[in-house]
Amino acid sequence: MIDKRLLKEARKVRLFLALTIGLGIATGLLVVLQAKTMASIVSQVFIENAHLAQVQSPLLLLLGFMVSRAFLAWFSEVSAHRVAALIKGDLRRRLLQHLYDLGPIHARGERTGELTNLMLEGIESLEDYFAKYLPQLVLVATVPCIILVFVVPIDLASGLILLFTAPLIPFFMILIGKWADHLTKRQWSLLSRLSAHFLDVLQGLATLKLFGRSKDQIRIIGRLSDDFRRTTMGVLRVAFLSALVLELLSTISTALVAVALGLRLVYGHISFESAFFLILLAPEFYLPLRLLGTQFHAGMNGVQAANRIYEILNKPAPRNISGIKVEKPEKIHLSLREVHFSYHEASPILQGISFDLCPGQRVALVGPSGAGKSTLVNLLMGFIQPTQGTIEVNGIPLENLAGNAWRHMIALVPQNPYIFYGTVAENILLGRPQATMDEVVDAAKRAEIHDFIKDLPQGYATPVGEHGLRLSGGQAQRLVIARAFLKNAPVLVLDEATAGLDPFTELAIQETLEQLIVGRTVLVIAHRLATVYGAERILVLREGKLVEQGQHQQLMAQQGVYYDLVKAYRGEKG
Repeated sequence: MIDKRLLKEARKVRLFLALTIGLGIATGLLVVLQAKTMASIVSQVFIENAHLAQVQSPLLLLLGFMVSRAFLAWFSEVSAHRVAALIKGDLRRRLLQHLYDLGPIHARGERTGELTNLMLEGIESLEDYFAKYLPQLVLVATVPCIILVFVVPIDLASGLILLFTAPLIPFFMILIGKWADHLTKRQWSLLSRLSAHFLDVLQGLATLKLFGRSKDQIRIIGRLSDDFRRTTMGVLRVAFLSALVLELLSTISTALVAVALGLRLVYGHISFESAFFLILLAPEFYLPLRLLGTQFHAGMNGVQAANRIYEILNKPAPRNISGIKVEKPEKIHLSLREVHFSYHEASPILQGISFDLCPGQRVALVGPSGAGKSTLVNLLMGFIQPTQGTIEVNGIPLENLAGNAWRHMIALVPQNPYIFYGTVAENILLGRPQATMDEVVDAAKRAEIHDFIKDLPQGYATPVGEHGLRLSGGQAQRLVIARAFLKNAPVLVLDEATAGLDPFTELAIQETLEQLIVGRTVLVIAHRLATVYGAERILVLREGKLVEQGQHQQLMAQQGVYYDLVKAYRGEKG
């Protein structure tokens, strides 16, 4: 079972792989020399009645061959694992980078637990494929041929027995392997599903406890675990069955060679030394084939993981992953011209959007749920590309800019800030990793969270926990604002940064944001209209179309979509 995609990966470390295979072939040659020396010693001692002194040199030579064989086998295994480690490291890096390139839109369609399992267990399952299965595949094609070169000139009959029985082992191995293929696929699928579900349960533990459904999840996880156990046992049964068949075939084949040699030895058609030499070589002839059989199932596991890995790697990333890299300008002018967007063949989400974001201007984007506000932000961030139309940054099409270079020019303060597991300082440093500690402290002061941080047990080195569970909503929001201050980007996107906060905290954070906004190109995504009244221009989206734009008073006078939104908002408030 050879996977062309994995072979391409092996070519990147072909020197190490060639060393591994070369050491295996050298070990095969030592096997022949060891058997030849052993046959000569036994023949001299038992047939020619030689004394210890007469066979001392051959015994030392035999010891040298045995030590050399053991050393080469060890060195070959070290080299093979080095090959696997290099390929795994490269694949893990590429997979993670490609997931970054695909962006959060793609990640939303995946299960975090399944991706985590793929990144760890999936790539680790390639270890045996590259370290054992692939080198053994080459040795199967070379070592038996080397042994045949020595066997055929001595005894053609034994050579023919070896030659015609050898294909039976890979034949049965493939036959049994096809039977196990669907079990291996099911095993990998169940493992991914179990990992994903377990992570979902951990992340939603509070909700499950609240609704009294935690015991139900215990039963579900138990059922999934039992399914995985049964499937794994099925795979193991097939593996043990294949091992039994391979051992039986090699033993019977070796016995055939031994019987044929014994009969010719009885009738004097072959010398004892030659017959013994061939009997010693017969098990070694089948050993690479047997070892390949034991690694066949490991190879299948690797291929199943590779199918999922390359499924992700082959997904096209946004076009602007590589492009023009520009220095971060002080001011940015954004222009959208007839921008359309839809997911594949689905109905259009945005239709003909055109507007400008000028330096130093605050523009608010409003509209009912599903109008396309979040999609527009994802377009501006470069996570997705317009299906039609252009977005320009200071006159340069956004698709021509390198994605990372462009995102260095944007600071985002989202509605639901993400706080990573780590220290307070590490979370603020996400805004600019190369910043000094003094700059981190200054950003925290400007976000008005410094006093809170210095009162923590370890100050800026205090761990905040996954998702910022040790922080209140307002504290988490201020931490994200500190990131934005530290990043000092010319474009600022506020995605309803004060939603979900109490009125006092909302007012305090709004005052902090006013400091952050100064001198930047600002887009405010408003789900609550109280935050947009002071915007210099308000854009109104409905069903993916820009239906109105202007200042608050102008739009209220038109009594259109914005007027209806304000009325509904005020009705909810009282």
